[in-house]
Amino acid sequence: MSALFSPLTLRALTLRNRIGVSPMCQYTSTDGFAEDWHLVHLGAFATGGAGLVISEAAAVVPEGRISPSDLGIWRDEHIPMLRRITDFLHAHGTVAGIQLAHAGRKASTKRPWEGTGMVPPDQGGWRVKAPSAIAFSPEYAQPQAMSLDEIEALIEAFGLAAQRALEAGFKVAELHAAHGYLFHEFLSPLSNQRTDAYGGSFENRIRLLCDVTRTVRTIWPDTWPLFVRISATDWAEGGWTVDESVALAKVLGTLGVDLVDVSSGGLAAHQQITVGPGYQVPFAARVKREAGIATAAVGLITEPHQADAIVANGEADLVLLARELLRNPRWPLEAAHALGDDGPWPDQYVRARKR
Repeated sequence: MSALFSPLTLRALTLRNRIGVSPMCQYTSTDGFAEDWHLVHLGAFATGGAGLVISEAAAVVPEGRISPSDLGIWRDEHIPMLRRITDFLHAHGTVAGIQLAHAGRKASTKRPWEGTGMVPPDQGGWRVKAPSAIAFSPEYAQPQAMSLDEIEALIEAFGLAAQRALEAGFKVAELHAAHGYLFHEFLSPLSNQRTDAYGGSFENRIRLLCDVTRTVRTIWPDTWPLFVRISATDWAEGGWTVDESVALAKVLGTLGVDLVDVSSGGLAAHQQITVGPGYQVPFAARVKREAGIATAAVGLITEPHQADAIVANGEADLVLLARELLRNPRWPLEAAHALGDDGPWPDQYVRARKR
């Protein structure tokens, strides 16, 4: 058996292989509700052989959505359709995960195919919140700095969202602290210029994420794992660094986080990223090695042998794919064939399996 198709056990949960589906926003919800599109979209990855499917970012409050068309989990009425989706995923051997999120200053924006920039309140948008009143770019809304009362309410909202996620049948929860959204905005000195307990020092800048992690961990069962997605670096001078990511991962491990999903960038509009195949894998490898915590690797991972080597070499415990799976939802089944393994083919598709 290849390393990529070996099982991965986190707490009482075992994934059938090391291939996961990264959260990918679909911008296809009305008032936060999942649609038939989400069932078909996510279900295809289960029948395609992935070990883990993480839903797109689900906003814990309405104003935490990236766009007005984002998925939500801020009300109980969101649960039934999400439960339909998780039941389907689990019936086909895939573990269902959900990413809990707040977009911060990058909220209230247009869907990608409608252009870029903010959606104003008179067109269905809203006033956005952030650690400090610093806009992401001139195209984005000018945020209001969050008050301490608003921070406390947000911590509670994440806890309530975690409870709903459990009722919806998810077995993995991931807190989204990457890509320039709210938690990442608190982490980075480029976006956090607060002078209270949530700004300034490293300990203060990580405080909100740690507070939410503690809250969610008390709700999330001991049997199920908790992930956190981070951006390892801002790719910008004066921003969040890889050294800080390692230090944060060590803290998160003590708070009951089981795996750090290591991406990068998204905080600074002026970021300078050197992109290439597997360009973010070294970040996951360093966090795993120095923080002593399981990691997931992402970023232009497209080839089966490339993905297998990441796991075999101990650079990460899990490989998460995104756009490659949009192009080919059955990539895991084809990867199994390329690596000489027997992929988890659905009975309905066995006649198409290559010998």
